[in-house]
Amino acid sequence: MLKEKMEKALNEQINKELYSAYLYYSMSAYSESLGMAGIANWMKIQAQEELTHANKFFDYIHERDGKVTLTAIDAVDTEFGSVKEMFEKVLAHEQFVSESINKLVDISIELSDHASRSMLMWFVDEQVEEEANVQEILDQLAMFDAKGHGLFMLDKDLGGRTFVDETASGE
Repeated sequence: MLKEKMEKALNEQINKELYSAYLYYSMSAYSESLGMAGIANWMKIQAQEELTHANKFFDYIHERDGKVTLTAIDAVDTEFGSVKEMFEKVLAHEQFVSESINKLVDISIELSDHASRSMLMWFVDEQVEEEANVQEILDQLAMFDAKGHGLFMLDKDLGGRTFVDETASGE
């Protein structure tokens, strides 16, 4: 059974994951409006991943006989400037989520909640991967000054991303 403090923090994380999905859907729509279908695809898949993360927390709370409490999702931006600026916002957002996950781990340690800590370590590893992926895109954007043929090629490359539910395998 979850302790109240952990249950509350996990419910807050569900909201953050749903906000993340909403943000990435907004970035996908913005990218589409720029004619960047590949980047729009990448953002849409990012949104799908965030929904699976929310579901993983949702299911875990129920598995531990807790109560899921959904709250309002804040509005997100709909304009993001340049592609580079948008990916800088993605990195900042992923760093925010990483910090939030780390705080959940701290709570699990404080409460000696080893089951939650074990589950949360998947998210710690996932966030390292998320930040690295976005940093790689930012590095590529810097190589060609986020314009011209390089941007065209990056857009085509990101269009090849497909959704894989990594939470389903328990990895």
